[in-house]
Amino acid sequence: MAPYIARPGQINAWDNEDFVKAVKATGRKQLIIAGVVTEVCVAFPALSALAEGFEVFVVTDASGTFNELTRQSAWSRMEAEGAQLMTWFGVACELHRDWRNDIEAWGRCFPTIFQTIVT
Repeated sequence: MAPYIARPGQINAWDNEDFVKAVKATGRKQLIIAGVVTEVCVAFPALSALAEGFEVFVVTDASGTFNELTRQSAWSRMEAEGAQLMTWFGVACELHRDWRNDIEAWGRCFPTIFQTIVT
């Protein structure tokens, strides 16, 4: 589980030294990012991470915003800088890699996810 990093006021999580240290301490160069507000919570750290050489995957249907224009503008901006836009299912399948891997866990997770989406 990722640690909680308190931010005293920075809007862009990447402007918080503790946050960046925690990300870099993982040793990973690929980031999967989702957030409450796409054009801020997702776009700002995604653009900052891209500028520092990280590969960024934005989970488009796990992030929200206020309207379609704002959503499309944020996606276009991130994509233009090199972010890869994906859905939660695409990310999940890419991480899972093979349907034979822990299929029982998949079976337990899907009813919960689909129930949440449908209701």
